[in-house]
Amino acid sequence: MGADLNASANSHHNSAPRSLKSSQMNNQPLVSSTQNVTKIPKLLPHERVFPIQIGSELFKLSGASISSDAPSYFSQYFQAQVKQAEENGEDLSTAVRTLYIDRDPTTFKDISLHLQGYHVQPRDARHFVRLFADAQFYSLPKLVSQLYEESIFTCVGGREFQISRDLFSGPGNSPNFFTLGFAVFFSSPEDLFPGLDREGLLRPPSIEPPSIPNRSPDIFAELLHLLRGYPVHIRSEHHRAELLRDCRYFNFKGLEQRLIPHAISFNQARGREEIVLRLRDILKSGITIGAEPTSLDPLAGWVTYARPFVDDHPYELVLEIGEESTRLRFGPGGTAPRAEFFRDARTRVAKLFEVIATKLNLPPTTQPLGLLMAKGGASSQPPTPGNTPLSEDLVRVIFDPEASITLDGRTWNPSEDDFFGGQSFPPVGTAGGGGGGGNISAPSSAGGAAGHDSPVSVSTPLPPPPQSTASRKRRRIDAHGFALSVGVPPNPAGPGPEEWIVRNGQWRLRIQGAKNGKAAVECVLVAVKLDAMSSEQARNAQRGFLGGG
Repeated sequence: MGADLNASANSHHNSAPRSLKSSQMNNQPLVSSTQNVTKIPKLLPHERVFPIQIGSELFKLSGASISSDAPSYFSQYFQAQVKQAEENGEDLSTAVRTLYIDRDPTTFKDISLHLQGYHVQPRDARHFVRLFADAQFYSLPKLVSQLYEESIFTCVGGREFQISRDLFSGPGNSPNFFTLGFAVFFSSPEDLFPGLDREGLLRPPSIEPPSIPNRSPDIFAELLHLLRGYPVHIRSEHHRAELLRDCRYFNFKGLEQRLIPHAISFNQARGREEIVLRLRDILKSGITIGAEPTSLDPLAGWVTYARPFVDDHPYELVLEIGEESTRLRFGPGGTAPRAEFFRDARTRVAKLFEVIATKLNLPPTTQPLGLLMAKGGASSQPPTPGNTPLSEDLVRVIFDPEASITLDGRTWNPSEDDFFGGQSFPPVGTAGGGGGGGNISAPSSAGGAAGHDSPVSVSTPLPPPPQSTASRKRRRIDAHGFALSVGVPPNPAGPGPEEWIVRNGQWRLRIQGAKNGKAAVECVLVAVKLDAMSSEQARNAQRGFLGGG
């Protein structure tokens, strides 16, 4: 029998080192229950039992349990009684009175478990708000702090969600609807019942679980899936619009930038990365200027863009402007076309040019200060690109030789006689084809292979045009060394102006020096892909019937 006792004792003795080694392997200090007890402040006698009646149930907690999360409503109440009993020489066992609180005993069972050293995990939204309200009411600092770090419980469209706070740690996703809208739950732990005086508060206010009844639970579940890093299949543009609408509602700005329609690709011909974005989705914080100075134009460059919170470097911007909000005006005699914008597009283009001017260290507007003050300030002026130093009201347009143009539903390839109103220009690289013989050093539309973030000097000999008379194209070098091809369609009405309505268009934004402009530089639109109509008849021909016939 003695041998059995010794074996049992040795077994118990040998278990401690194994636990210690396991703890050390996990890099967690081993703290014994005795050490935990000694760390509890002795606000009340640890061995004494103090009665607390919550509603219809009586709870008896030791002084150690009450002192473990203190100072609190309980510790202060019983400290006063202990002090009075000591002053009066009374026995504590008879002098301490029962503390009665008219609250829910079921919720207090979890609070008593917390005071006894157990971790209390909220089960659902209603359980969470009850724990949170009573923890604040009883002034339990450790429990309030723990609940402050717990997952967010909310109800969206009748479905409950438990959301880890780490889910909102991504760039641009916080502050959001929850951190701002439910301040009573997610404010600092020290802010007890914001707006209410703690003194004389008989009971905490009634708090309903956070609820957003007017949003779709399915869409919200997909947003959470995206926030966790998983891809979500965009079924249609309608589905994308639903995701974006709720992203903006909940203020998930970083997630919104991932969902906006965009296309990122490497343009092998130009030797650089491009991003295609709609005009409505451009944010000023993403705009930068990629300088590409040349011997002919030291101020040349391209507008680049990086989606805020998402992209780690900028791409060359290809701007998409749709909704038939662009009209191209061709002047007589091969005059360079100009773009006029309407409705929201005009305002957005004007704001975009203002941001670009700021990036170029130019004033955002050219309106005199006195005129602005007399008319009520810059905000009272109609937004137009002409109010910026980078353009006139009608923005200059360059037709890139590689641009894809569809006019009235058919591919538009201007013939030789259509160039510049019938004017003929010698091929590039021959005498008279740019002011000198031989190859011309100029930045072609293909650009260079270097990155667009650093200044690059591009020297590319432009090849002569094909000699086929059937589809021969002439190239011309403008004053800035940019290869362009401007085709003016035949105008049956004579030498008057020709107009196109651009149903949808994609443009690069080129920065170049300006000799007679408002500033030393200007911003021009370089056509990439256009779907245009030359008349209302062409527009009507592309109409569809509501019934689909």
